[in-house]
Formats: sequence, C-alpha cells, structure tokens
Amino acid sequence: MIKKLLIANRGEIACRVIRTARELGIETVAVFSDADRNAMHVELADQAVHIGAAPVGESYLLGDRIIDAAKRTGADAIHPGYGFLSENPDFVDAVAKAGLVFIGPSADAIRAMGLKDKAKALMEKAGVPVVPGYHGDNQDAGFLAEQADEIGYPVLIKARAGGGGKGMRLVEKPADFADALASAQREAQSSFGDPACLIEKFIQNPRHIEMQVMGDAHGNVIHLFERDCSMQRRHQKVIEEAPAPDMPEDVRQAMGAAAVAAAKAVNYQGAGTVEFIVDGSGPLRPDGFWFMEMNTRLQVEHPVTEEITGFDLVAMQIAVAEGQTLPVTQDQITATGHAFEVRLYAEDPSNGFLPATGTLDILDFPTADNGVRVDTGVRQGDVISPHYDPMIAKLIVTGPNRNAALLKMSKALEELVVHGCVTNRAFLSALVIDADFAAGRVDTGLIDRKGADLTARPDPTANTLALAALAAVRPADAEDPFANFRLWGAARQAVTFEGDPNISIFVETTATETKVTTPLGDLTFSVVAQNGPELLVEENGVKSRAIVHKTGHGVLVQTAGHDRFFKFFDPSASASSAKAGALTAPMPGNVIAVVAKAGDSVSEGDRLLVMEAMKMEHAITAAQDGVIAEMLVSEGDQVEQGALLVRMQEDE
Repeated sequence: MIKKLLIANRGEIACRVIRTARELGIETVAVFSDADRNAMHVELADQAVHIGAAPVGESYLLGDRIIDAAKRTGADAIHPGYGFLSENPDFVDAVAKAGLVFIGPSADAIRAMGLKDKAKALMEKAGVPVVPGYHGDNQDAGFLAEQADEIGYPVLIKARAGGGGKGMRLVEKPADFADALASAQREAQSSFGDPACLIEKFIQNPRHIEMQVMGDAHGNVIHLFERDCSMQRRHQKVIEEAPAPDMPEDVRQAMGAAAVAAAKAVNYQGAGTVEFIVDGSGPLRPDGFWFMEMNTRLQVEHPVTEEITGFDLVAMQIAVAEGQTLPVTQDQITATGHAFEVRLYAEDPSNGFLPATGTLDILDFPTADNGVRVDTGVRQGDVISPHYDPMIAKLIVTGPNRNAALLKMSKALEELVVHGCVTNRAFLSALVIDADFAAGRVDTGLIDRKGADLTARPDPTANTLALAALAAVRPADAEDPFANFRLWGAARQAVTFEGDPNISIFVETTATETKVTTPLGDLTFSVVAQNGPELLVEENGVKSRAIVHKTGHGVLVQTAGHDRFFKFFDPSASASSAKAGALTAPMPGNVIAVVAKAGDSVSEGDRLLVMEAMKMEHAITAAQDGVIAEMLVSEGDQVEQGALLVRMQEDE
C-alpha cells in the first residue's frame, strides 16, 4: 500500500493529485522551484521540497533531484502528473531503481509509444488504422520535402516526441515547407530534446477524438469512452467534451476496440489516452478514423471522463500502481449526461493567442454550489510567470444533455471574474455560444475559420463607459449614507481614461441617482445593490448586472461575454520611448533565432526574428516595408514584454 506520495509536478495537476491522495488517506509531498515557493500546490501538500531555479531545466526536469526529494521525505511512490517527466522512460527506470513506485505505465510502454514514428509502425502490426505518411528515421530536409510532395499537400509536420501541439506545423504549399520544418524542429528540440519529425497527410475537416484507457498488471484493459477535443487553436486544445457529439454507437465500439488493442500491444498499465484523427466531412463511420498517438499519462481533459462515468481516474491510477485489479469490466461501465471542460489561459486571443504574464489581482471562480467544478493551481494574488504553461484553471460542468451542459458553461464563464493579466475568458464565452459549436458541428479548423469573430473586442458602449466611471468614483464604503452628500447640490466628478483620444466622463451623483455624461451618450442610473464587485443598476426602468472592479490603475468592467479594462489617464506619464517603425516584444520570452540584420530591405510580413515563450515559438515579422536600421537583440537574449527589438530607418 502506498502511504506517502510525491507529486513530480506543479500547478493545477499537482493540486488535483493531492486532493485524491488526501481522500485516500495518503500523505503527499510537493516539489517546487524558486518561482513556486509560495504556490498553491506547496501549501496543500503535507511536505514540500525545493528542487531548483525557476526554469524547468533547472528544477522540474531534474529527475535525480525529484527522486532524492522522495527518499528524503520517505515517499513510497511518485506521481508524474502530465508534462515534464511524465513520459520520460529514463525517469521511470530511475524511479524503479530507487525502489519507488511510479504511478504510470512501464518504461517499455512509454518507449514504445513515445516516438510517434515507432508507435505507428507498432499500431499497424496490431491492426490499428494509421494516417498515411512518412514515419521513418531519415531527417534530411530535402528528403522530407520529397516525402511531402509524394504524400500530397496539405501535410502536417509533427514532432515524433512529446505532444501538446508543440513541434507541429500545417503546411499547405511546397514553398512553405522548409521554414515550417525548421521551426517545428527547433520547437521539438526545445520542448522534448528531440528535433526529429514525421510527415503526415492532413485530413480535411478533421475531428480530434480520443479514448480514455486504463490497464492493470493482470492483463486487463478497459476504455472509459471518448472525448471530443476538436476545439483547438495552434494544435492546442481549448474545449473538450464527453461524449463526442453525434457519435454513432458502432463507431464508438470500433474506436474503443482499437484503443484497447493499442494499449494491449504494449502491455499497458495505468491511465492512458489513445488519440484518433477522424474524418469529419460527413457522418462519423467505423472506417473513418486513424491512430495519431498515445499519451502514456493522465490527460489535462480527464475530468470530463470522470464526470460522465463517475470514476476518479487518479484513484484508479494509484490502485493499479499498488497491484490491484481494475474495479470494473468493460460491460460494467456506463456514461451518464454530458460534460464540458474549458481551459482558462493567460493569453491574448486578439493578438494571436500570445501568452501573457501578470499578477492575478482578481480571481473569483463560480462555485460548486452552482454545479461548476474548478481545477486550478493558482489563487488571487498569484503571479503568472513566463516560465510555465499559462493555464490558470479548468472549468468543468455536467448536464443531463449537451445543450443543458453548454448553457451551464456559458453561465459559469459569465460569473468568472479574472483580472491582472490578459485572458481568453471572453473568447471562451463567444465560442460556447457559437452557432456551429452549439449545434455540434465541430472540427479542428473551426476556431481558425471564425477567429476574427471569436476574438473581436467590441468598442466600448455608453453603458460600459458609464459603469466604468461609476465604479471609479464610488467610495470604498458604498453603504456610507453621507458618501454622496454635498451641501450645495449634486457631487460632480470627472474621470479620464486612456484612449485615442482620451475619454473624459462626468459623473453627477445625488442620494438617489447618478447621471453620467459620456462621449457616446448620457445615462441616468440608480444603484440597486452592490455585492463586492457585482453591481446591479437600473436605467430607464431596466435592471442589469455587471462586474466592476477598481484597481490602482483603472477599472475592469465585465458584462455577459465581454470584459474591458479602462486604464486611468496619467498626465504625468512620459510618452513611449518607442519610435515610429520600431518593433517591440509582444510578450516576455527568449530570442531563439535572428534571421535579419541591420541594412536589410524587408517587406511587410517578412520574418525578422523568432521568440520562444512557454515552449512555443512566435515569429516577429515586419509591420511595413522598409530598411532595418538596427537589430537590437541577439540570439539567446531574454526580453520583457514591450522591449524594443528592431528599429527601422525613418523616411527622409
């Protein structure tokens, strides 16, 4: 029996494992880097051990330090979570050599499935359908380009190691292949230490459907139904659901049988996910899905499976690792209802989903009383750093059917309040009410096709301007009966927010009502109630609810699916030092490639350099035609958001 468990991870998944371990009466040990010294998972664990500096290569990827921490604290077993060392067979071997239990599959199973090219060859032998493509060892760029020509465009370049969308590029024409391959190889090397890639035919109108499997040490393997993970941007999942919409029973059975066969082919033990690419051009059919890869670990989206089946997958992982037999057979597993999970990220959807950093000044989740499960590893006041994945939390809801669950998710996102860094909350709200998504017409290209609409930031209205100004002038003690008292009439105050031009608003307040004069129109409010950041106002007989929160820098206004931060105008602030034609860093990160130099003539859209943030590459391109006057960074530099990167020559 496992009595003490070390979690070799951080953030949300570490907190998730700790919760189940606590329910099982198992003590827990956390590990942490310099950046995570005061993190939530450290606070929740019974013990915590410092393992190094903030970069993952100096802390969470150092298996020897993690094993040493387990020995020092008397842990019996190690749970790897997902990411980091979770699919590293050498780490699994080292854990076993140290006399500890690894909560996961064997090193041999991880090796068999860890490299996509070898895994696909193995799957072909096991009778599992695979996508046509080149899965060999020859990594010569010219040879791979020839293979792409033979396969036929569009093709997908995929890192053979790892997952999470890293090292993956869609190439639609031969002219783009060389740059895409080089970029995928760099990202694969950075993320997984292996630059090798494979080339596959890109399936048109693809859906991404995966099967959750679980195996034990006695040769038993089951599946716990499917999850649809088609809602993706840049090959990374955004929304997952279970079961998949419009999934015929014969396809479910065929896919489940293929997933079980895949797991049995490597004598799989523990939790795993077999991922399939599915032809979504028409109704799903038994011969219209192909094996992509197997993730030999727990998945980020595992909660939706837990919600419809009623099983705690972490508890099952631990039981299997203890040598227990699976608690159920395949015919005893049933699914009830429909579940959704959305991933709340610190990122800017309106700027290519670039990752963001900042302090979570406000973090107010919907409660379990409202039927919302929140899996998170951060709290209000925590910092989202550039060192790790930018996910803030997962919101999970379950309903009796898909429509009911979708409505519940829309409401949960409306109630969620987060401020301090840019997030994808409004984008998620727009996505869950999208007509195609709501109707179950899903495929991996939906977000790209509708990106402009889904990421649009509507211009402020008179109502939102008025609410911002109202929040700006309301006293901290909103119930103070003398707050708006003036001996000679109404209190008149002015608020100016930054804009182009700046936005000046006048607020006249009496004991009974407030008149707000904005550039877009005048409104007269009466404040019905205020509960923390929630403000209920009445205007022309219509009551409405909004979230308003004043900080030292401005006011956050959140209504339905939209949020906007109005920054106070500071007349003493100096003008930006950036000159016309200069390019600045859109996020904090590392410069990993410089492809242009001073004196080069460039055209709008030309790649000038490449930055890496949170293990993802981002190309910095010329905003206009011109000549580079100065390249201000070099390969290997680490820069902050807003730092000057390139200066262009000014027109004479």
